[in-house]
Amino acid sequence: MNILVIGGGGREHAIIKKIKENKDVEKIYCSPGNGGIALDAICTGIKATDIQGHVDFARNNNIDFVIVTPDDPLALGAVDLLQEAGFKCFGPNKNAAIIEASKSFSKELMKKYHIPTADYECFNNADDAINYLENQKYPIVIKADGLALGKGVIIASDKKEAIEAVKDMMLDNKFGAAGNTIIIEEYLEGPEVSVLSFTDGKTLIPMISSMDHKRAYDNDEGLNTGGMGAIAPNPYYNQKVAKEALDTILIPTIEAMNNEGRTFKGCLYFSLMLTKDGPKVIEYNCRFGDPETQVVLPLLDSDLLTILQACSDGNLSEDLVKFSDKSSCCVVMASKGYPETYEKGNPIYLNDEAISHCDFAGVEIINNQYTNSGGRVLGITCVNDNLNDAINDSYRIIDTIDFKEGYYRKDIGKKALEAING
Repeated sequence: MNILVIGGGGREHAIIKKIKENKDVEKIYCSPGNGGIALDAICTGIKATDIQGHVDFARNNNIDFVIVTPDDPLALGAVDLLQEAGFKCFGPNKNAAIIEASKSFSKELMKKYHIPTADYECFNNADDAINYLENQKYPIVIKADGLALGKGVIIASDKKEAIEAVKDMMLDNKFGAAGNTIIIEEYLEGPEVSVLSFTDGKTLIPMISSMDHKRAYDNDEGLNTGGMGAIAPNPYYNQKVAKEALDTILIPTIEAMNNEGRTFKGCLYFSLMLTKDGPKVIEYNCRFGDPETQVVLPLLDSDLLTILQACSDGNLSEDLVKFSDKSSCCVVMASKGYPETYEKGNPIYLNDEAISHCDFAGVEIINNQYTNSGGRVLGITCVNDNLNDAINDSYRIIDTIDFKEGYYRKDIGKKALEAING
């Protein structure tokens, strides 16, 4: 089989590594890919959002199956166009990808179907939003409605910060058209949990839970990023909580999307807050998370490609999906300055062991030298029998990497270890 994976980051690299385990796979292409992914796939250089380019490439290279992972091409209808051209795909159609592409849609969906989430109001006028902030409790959460590379969420500690966030999004267009509509919602408290799930539109099978670390710096300080690291499984997500979330959130969401004529096939990502009143939805993603994928997939004992094909064909079943009882940790090395401005083209030196544990993201090869080409650059992922050892392994490998213009958090997994150890 010839496989095309659309995307070019650490998440896609993790998927490609797992797909390679299938003995029927002959060639794996990645669009656009990156300098590190080139170790495991043939990189096309086609932009993820060039949908017609992918259709043409698939036709010319006898592609048997396409895996569309980033949010932008999914929201643009990549799966729809590829399917119309006769290609089997993993990923939701455009009318289902709206669950991430529009936060106002997803909030209204949860309200209509009584799926627990934070109280909220939607605004498409900055003055109305600012007036609303006058009598609210703080902290409060301001979200851009559309796609913003995982950065369109501001937790404002007071009214001044909240007003600045509204102006940044709605008047200064910090996130472009994504901020034309915003959501202002209550600040939920409790442990956060990420739950990725496989679904064929009828059956939903949750993957191992994980814990993302969104803030740029240690102790959850600094700006929100696309994710600075993750661990799996999440110790807060015990069997009782998982059962409650399945009954009140996961299954009802799939049923709600079906009722709306927006059947979701692919990976549906649930970002949850475990509040004193039970689990509540923070947001949905219409695809594999990054860096959650990097810690979840190494724990998958089953064949990933078989599962993805079952989701596409509508015959997903429990017996296809098995996870190990081990633990994993991914620590992200980012370019200094991320998630704001940063320099590109700085050298990165890696030994063979480090390369074997890296999911490459913002990496380019210039004159046979790895260099940084993006904000998040490397994801160093290790698996071990327990979380403490997995974390130690990741940091041990990081110590061998020479990337002077990079930085990383030193506390990935700290909260999880505290939960485990009481």
